[in-house]
Amino acid sequence: MSDITTDTTIATLLNRRSIRRFLPDPIDDDIVVRLETVAQHAASSQYLNAWSAIRVTDAALQQAIATIAHQDYIAQAPLLYMFIADLHRDAVIAQHEGVDIEADGFTLNTGYRYAQAQNDTVLALHAMETAANSLGLGCVILGSVLNDASRLIELLRLPRYTVPVLGLAIGKPAQSPALKPRMPRSMQFFDNAYPSGDECFLEPLDDFDAEVHRYYDLRQADRPVAAFSAQVAAAATAREPLHKPIEPIARQQGFDLSR
Repeated sequence: MSDITTDTTIATLLNRRSIRRFLPDPIDDDIVVRLETVAQHAASSQYLNAWSAIRVTDAALQQAIATIAHQDYIAQAPLLYMFIADLHRDAVIAQHEGVDIEADGFTLNTGYRYAQAQNDTVLALHAMETAANSLGLGCVILGSVLNDASRLIELLRLPRYTVPVLGLAIGKPAQSPALKPRMPRSMQFFDNAYPSGDECFLEPLDDFDAEVHRYYDLRQADRPVAAFSAQVAAAATAREPLHKPIEPIARQQGFDLSR
């Protein structure tokens, strides 16, 4: 098989990494239009287009989001988006078409629709991130904005049937970190059914642990990081999640997750 990295799209995807330091240069308006147009061309369940993205241009708002995330570099990003699972717009359209959105038969607020909206949102964000990387920009996906989702909803003035999903910071890279290792394909790709035994996970684990350990040693020798298996074990016994559960926020925003 030929070298897959000779395909520019594949090379872009294989070389993606999180960039957390940016040059102060602004992003040209035509690039912004291209990135947003690419996001709009991502797959969408049932063509409901159940997502929106808020471009954050206000410095005080950007700093407030950085404070929620406990990540100062967010305030320095030349381009910052908050991606939103959005069924509010479809509810407005349905109501305009005569649908009673307060009736029991209204289904845009169900758990199924919410899950599909989340999927649409992530697909759109990933399309934008890939496009930005292909143009030589750096990105970091921000789950940390959900540290205080209620406060983020307040800051962004999000209406009913909208829930924040992820942020995306974009800019010209001011760093070039090493690529983070990925586990062997045999640990994640299976033929026809999920493995009945655990050997495919455990046999390659020592080598993968060693590779991950080398990566972190090279990246931050003064701050040792545990091997992959130890990180998994720590997450499995952590008393507090990194972010508060989003389900109560979704209910607060009008979704009935029991349906």
